[in-house]
Amino acid sequence: MKGRVLERRHFNALLAASLALGSSPAVWAQAKKEAVVLIVGDSLSAEYGLRRGSGWAALLQERLTKEKVPARVVNASVSGDTTSGGRSRLPALLKQHQPAVVVIELGGNDALRGLPLNMTRDNLSAMARAAREAGAKVLLVGMEMPPNYGAKYAQEFRDVFSGVAKAEKTGLVPFFLKGVADGPEPLKLFQSDRIHPNESAHPLMLATVWPELRKLLPR
Repeated sequence: MKGRVLERRHFNALLAASLALGSSPAVWAQAKKEAVVLIVGDSLSAEYGLRRGSGWAALLQERLTKEKVPARVVNASVSGDTTSGGRSRLPALLKQHQPAVVVIELGGNDALRGLPLNMTRDNLSAMARAAREAGAKVLLVGMEMPPNYGAKYAQEFRDVFSGVAKAEKTGLVPFFLKGVADGPEPLKLFQSDRIHPNESAHPLMLATVWPELRKLLPR
């Protein structure tokens, strides 16, 4: 009985807080029903060099709203992040946001820094397991290396993502920059550094992620 009283008090406190912030009970209840899509990525997801709100993660929220999918995006991406950084940050993010879906978009900076592929593989696997154990579905977003890295390394790097996805039973987007980096005129879709996609590329990036992400979202 005491537990029920405490639970009721907790509910009333949350309700009072929402009303104090100007939200109606209906709005508060709707927010509680929304599934959280947590994005843990690097500069490709953190709107590096872009207008705020123009990156693919922000466009994803717009699409969810437009299609009336009861989900909201929490973009926890950090420019320059590696799989090691994502792995260390993930437990707190899972606890705080209790996501229904975790999108892992990391690994590119590992390769740029010359980190061992086994380290990248282990970190991605650990993140996928942690998210799954927290009750979330996982979408792994893969990257590819430019030809100057060599065909053998490029294939091994590509295999990291497909291997982790298969072993951990996650969703997979094989190449995040499909249609951007391998398009007919790729330079038009990149910022002046030739590394980060520009604003016009981000709708294409969302289009690449969306089919696999939609499978994991509530209907």
